[in-house]
Amino acid sequence: MRRIQIQHLTRYHYAETVTLLPHTLLLRPREGHDIRVLSSKLDISPAYKIRWSRDVYGNSIAIVDFQQRADELVINSEVVVEHYEEQPLLFVLDELAQNFPVQYDPAELIDLAPYQSPIFPNDHAMMKNWVASLFQAGWQGDTVTLLNSINCKIANELQYRMREEPGVQSPAQTLSMCTGSCRDFATLFIEICRSFGLASRFISGYVLNESVPDGHTATHAWSEVYLPGAGWRGFDSTSGLVVSGDHIAAAVHRHPQAIPPVAGSYVGAANTQPQLTVEVRVIRIP
Repeated sequence: MRRIQIQHLTRYHYAETVTLLPHTLLLRPREGHDIRVLSSKLDISPAYKIRWSRDVYGNSIAIVDFQQRADELVINSEVVVEHYEEQPLLFVLDELAQNFPVQYDPAELIDLAPYQSPIFPNDHAMMKNWVASLFQAGWQGDTVTLLNSINCKIANELQYRMREEPGVQSPAQTLSMCTGSCRDFATLFIEICRSFGLASRFISGYVLNESVPDGHTATHAWSEVYLPGAGWRGFDSTSGLVVSGDHIAAAVHRHPQAIPPVAGSYVGAANTQPQLTVEVRVIRIP
């Protein structure tokens, strides 16, 4: 078991006073058998009222309504979790899932269909050509080995770069430029999986990296694939590793652009484009 502290500070500074419209926050980790939230605190400025809800994916959403105009918005989240997932490879697949192609239970297909639907269907031919060395039509083999090979190919052959721009690149853009952010790599992995009929989804959250001084890092993104017998299993295409006790999911969605940690808008003059700073710190508590 690991006890992990997550500090996530978001600050918007505007050139003049603006009216802040409601914002949605996806900052609270998803709880389950593997993760337990011990404490959670939100400090927000200016004055506000907050409402909590769960969406169709079970994500915990904070909806913030602001009560006064301001030239700065500050959102500071501090969470402590206990993480119990220490051996991510110790899972067993159903017999019909051990070898590719995976066969899903017909009773589950109605729920899995959104996670099998492509987001960038025009890119699938390009993606299949890119993974042709790993997979050809009619190929049969170990499912987990195939997924690990795709995951490692993305991490090893494409160059990571941090992007501040919102949204994600299409798989075609990522493959053409041979570079992308964690969001772009997760999107590419998901779309490759969906082109093979595998149900997959996008995860937004945090990762503990103890090689980084003082735990200073950034928000992170990875993917999960639904494997009968094992459930949703995570793959981090930035590192090429299977998701482990270092990863803390905050939100899941079928669409990679749907779950930014902070989202909202404001009313102001055209020259009030805000300056954004984000500081994330993830550390292990002894």
